[in-house]
Amino acid sequence: MSVSVRIPTILRTYTGGNAEVSGEGATLRDVLTKLDADYPGIGARILDESGKIRRFVNVYVGEEDVRFAQGLDTPAPDGVQISIIPAVAGG
Repeated sequence: MSVSVRIPTILRTYTGGNAEVSGEGATLRDVLTKLDADYPGIGARILDESGKIRRFVNVYVGEEDVRFAQGLDTPAPDGVQISIIPAVAGG
């Protein structure tokens, strides 16, 4: 299944500056695995050493925050937009 993945500015060095790339997979896990294969190193910025989404990275499949859905097993239907958003802290 083909999806679009929005890449935050901080990770665009991995995608050659592209703000959006296409991805494939039935689940978010599949999409991120393919994304890392196509753009080596980007996966380590999204997932931690245990394979979970990093604490300060938010991921949405469509309008749904995957932390409140099925996590990495959230379905990624054809045509959906996946957004990777680094958390911003400040005071």
